[in-house]
Amino acid sequence: MSALESLIRLHRWQIDERKRHLADLEALAAKLREEQRRLALEEEREQAVATASAEAAYAYAGYAHGLIERRRKLLQSLAEIDGQVAKAREALAEAFQEVKRYEITAASRLRQQQIREQKRQQRTLDELGVEAYRRRTNSR
Repeated sequence: MSALESLIRLHRWQIDERKRHLADLEALAAKLREEQRRLALEEEREQAVATASAEAAYAYAGYAHGLIERRRKLLQSLAEIDGQVAKAREALAEAFQEVKRYEITAASRLRQQQIREQKRQQRTLDELGVEAYRRRTNSR
């Protein structure tokens, strides 16, 4: 196995790793968005309970402060994850470009090797043809 083939294999493995990492980050972002949706539903239910009862309305203020803090932390986490997802996508795109460069180089080398082999075969056939011609002309 050539060094170029080894580099291609290594970079393909890195692509797989980066894909897995990106998938993990996207799954985490999806969980955070689901938590955000669940939090909004919980807020709606609590508001409905608070409007129905005076005692619940009194307790709602404390709940609302906690809810605001949870939402802030959730949005902050989501923004961080979205940033990491963007960086992971960039890294994956760069890894794809790197592998593509190596694959193009390997294909070019293979093409050059095939051309050299075809030229060698053609020289051999030419030599055989010249030798056959010499034999025919010398035997006359």
